[in-house]
Amino acid sequence: MSGTDGSEAYDGDDAQDDHAGRAPEGPRANGGGPDHPHRPPRIPTPRTSVEDGGLPLPAVPDREQGEDVQGMRENLRESLRQDLDRLGELAGTVSPAPEPAHPVLKSLLGAWALAACSAEETAAVEAHLGACGTCADEARRLREAVGLLQRPDSLDLDPGLRTRVLERCLERRPPRIPVPEWALAYDAETARLDALLQDFGDSEWHAPVRLRWFGDEGTRNRRTTVAGVIAHLLAVDGLVAAALGLDDPLAEGDAPAPPQERTERYWRDAHFPPTRSVRGPWREQTHAVVRTVSFTQGTGLLGVSYGGFELPLRDALVDRAFECWVHAEDIADAVDYPYEPPAPRHLRGMIELAVRMLPGALAQRRRAGLAAPGGESRHLVAAGRPGRSVRLEIEGRGGGEWLVPLDSPAAVGSAEHQVAHVALDDVEFCRLAAGHVSPREAAAGQVGDQGAIGDVLSAVASLSRL
Repeated sequence: MSGTDGSEAYDGDDAQDDHAGRAPEGPRANGGGPDHPHRPPRIPTPRTSVEDGGLPLPAVPDREQGEDVQGMRENLRESLRQDLDRLGELAGTVSPAPEPAHPVLKSLLGAWALAACSAEETAAVEAHLGACGTCADEARRLREAVGLLQRPDSLDLDPGLRTRVLERCLERRPPRIPVPEWALAYDAETARLDALLQDFGDSEWHAPVRLRWFGDEGTRNRRTTVAGVIAHLLAVDGLVAAALGLDDPLAEGDAPAPPQERTERYWRDAHFPPTRSVRGPWREQTHAVVRTVSFTQGTGLLGVSYGGFELPLRDALVDRAFECWVHAEDIADAVDYPYEPPAPRHLRGMIELAVRMLPGALAQRRRAGLAAPGGESRHLVAAGRPGRSVRLEIEGRGGGEWLVPLDSPAAVGSAEHQVAHVALDDVEFCRLAAGHVSPREAAAGQVGDQGAIGDVLSAVASLSRL
């Protein structure tokens, strides 16, 4: 199978030799040879350097030629700058993306009504609504439907809702053991605070709270937590519980300590800072107090000692309802939650109690040298006789008008001896009595003897305590 014919047959098919893995031999390895003198090399040879090839080197341009080259470079730069400016103009005039088709925009109306579209989709839909009346009507109907599904009203319940529901129920079916009228405010305010605490997590229970009250030297404050506030209410409500024969959380002796001392002792004796576990004992204590006064059905004249003074049971429960509301507002402020004032009739009962306590507070401040002493126009008045008075006008649904005697706790307020007139909002008056507002900031309107007005407003603030 070998011969010249076979050898020449492979000369024209070197690719098959390469594909078969055999390298060509002899002169054909470089693609040339006597048989194919004009065939180019299979592998290009390296290029020869100018210096090695014997060719003349390019001439160095003289100064004039260099200036021409520099001019060419400047022309090229200017041309390139013009091309770039042109590209920028073209980029600014690129036509925007085409507007979505009508069916696509119509399908987005529901999401647009719910404010669930992206910024681009919202812009496209609103541009389309200006030109398509059918879609505009559909969008209006969808927006109205969304308004019915999600009302902007507050989800917080009206503070008077519980009272109204109970009254309606009791009208149809009178209770076998009713809660006394003078205990209703305490029952309502403790229930409202308990509802506020119901969904609190650990972070809310440990939120910082600043308790404020008005002392002889001005405004005072004490920092604690939400749990510490409930512990304070538990300790002071224990005075009422002890008077009713219930368990006292502090288990004091025969002489109960004032509210602030009881609170400090409760905080000090606790092995750890108060936590959410304090809610249970406080809640059970409030229920026990309301249940006991309901079963006894007394007149509410039982004395409740506050250490330095004593209040009848009926007034003590109003006082505890007032403090429960005030500290509930402190807690709500600490967790940034709205909290409404009490029902108007409960608010009026709190204001009436504070007004009845004002003559005694004025006398106490006078003995301490904090109120105006006697003089030609300031003198003690016999019990039951009219004396200098300040007309206190409380505006709002829980308000009213009272004449506050200035010169004696046993004197009678008299319009003939009125020396000043003060007007305040009902909630503002209560915040002044709680020590949350200074006397200078409280009065909305005042006419008459500024000294008498200052004494009355300071006496209102002195009713506050921790």
